[in-house]
Amino acid sequence: MAVIKKNVTVMEIAKKNSPLNLKWDAKEQQLKAYAQTNHVPIILDEGLAFLETLIRLHKPKKILEIGTAIGYSAIRMHRVCGSHITTIERDADMFHLATLNIQNFGYEKNIKLIFKDALECYETLKNETFDMIFIDAAKAQYTKFFNLYAPLLSSGGLIICDNMFFHGLVEEDSSNYSRSVRGLVRKLSSFHNFLLENEKYTTSIFNIGDGMAVSIKKD
Repeated sequence: MAVIKKNVTVMEIAKKNSPLNLKWDAKEQQLKAYAQTNHVPIILDEGLAFLETLIRLHKPKKILEIGTAIGYSAIRMHRVCGSHITTIERDADMFHLATLNIQNFGYEKNIKLIFKDALECYETLKNETFDMIFIDAAKAQYTKFFNLYAPLLSSGGLIICDNMFFHGLVEEDSSNYSRSVRGLVRKLSSFHNFLLENEKYTTSIFNIGDGMAVSIKKD
């Protein structure tokens, strides 16, 4: 019997095997489903894969997260290589859900939650040092978050910022959108320039997920 050979394209292989190589257990799937059903913004899969790869490479012992939401990214970051996570959330409902979720995973000793506005939390953390900072909170405050917490970053540490493209609006014409949206887009565009021109950091902005900025602190 003749054997029929088929040329398999790279895209077919990628689709079959999932190029992101992300895996979720049942509890994590429930978190994702809750976020999707209740319109809670969590990191996109592509951005998550990128973030987890950076953690595997950098192996940070301590991570500061600004913007906990329901605890999804904090839980994922801890599971990559056992990093201790300190995460800040100002919304009472999100903080309550995150607390329950982290308890459900048994990570109370590994993930420290702080219920406070991140712009008012520096005094609480000023004696800490972090190997990585992940910013995924109010987009209009990114520059303030960066300037406030960058002094706590260790030499050679990473600051990673999600949603740098804000659903593509940073790169597109936003003139037809509301005044508040246009203002947010201007602030994010200004933050792009701030990062790329900051001589204390080497920054690249990647077209991954909703845009991911990686800033490496120079020695």
